[in-house]
Amino acid sequence: MNKPTVLYIIRHGKTMFNTIGRTQGWSDTPLTKEGEKVIHALGIGLKDIPFKEAYSSDSGRAMQTARIILQEHSKGAAIPYATDSRIREWCFGSLDGGYDGELWGVVPRILAFKNYEDMMTNRISYKDLAEAIIAADTADWAEPYDKIKERVWSGFEDIAHRREKDGGGNVMIVSHGLTISFLLSLIDSSLPMQIGLENGSVTKLIYENGRFTIDTVNDIHYIEDGQKQSSNN
Repeated sequence: MNKPTVLYIIRHGKTMFNTIGRTQGWSDTPLTKEGEKVIHALGIGLKDIPFKEAYSSDSGRAMQTARIILQEHSKGAAIPYATDSRIREWCFGSLDGGYDGELWGVVPRILAFKNYEDMMTNRISYKDLAEAIIAADTADWAEPYDKIKERVWSGFEDIAHRREKDGGGNVMIVSHGLTISFLLSLIDSSLPMQIGLENGSVTKLIYENGRFTIDTVNDIHYIEDGQKQSSNN
């Protein structure tokens, strides 16, 4: 009898750009020392979860996060690990690498809102967000909404479907804040944007017969458990 297929989707650890408030997207910076410390604690908190396999996006910060978690895992050396470019972050085009204030300053104006808070209060759609990013992008790099939707959904769904066909079990996946938030909206369109997912937080999905169910979102108790275990040793 198959076990349930459970995806433990983790937002990567805190990076240099996260710390200084720059938009990362497809640009990349490594985890800070504090970011590494938190992910080591997360790894300790997850060390006894029997993962069948592990994935991350192909961005350096996600790969670094996955390797630290596997390093702390009791069976980490035996867990197959691969990268998948489809689960990387959204591309912010010419706004990639700029300060967050540039992105969240221009996008609300394009959508005819006063500011970021006004935009979020009015609950814009991810399609609106994608189209505004394209309108703000002077380099013609940003992805159209339909392309983002296809790659993000197929990336996570393929991982889940393969695991279900192979008997189910737990899968560790390291991805990115907006990508994880967007995936949740594709599962449940009534959810608000979860742009504020914590670095190292775990969002758990259950996959059965081609359907995702959301179990937990933005869970940091694994980090807290790991920190407690570290302080007791």
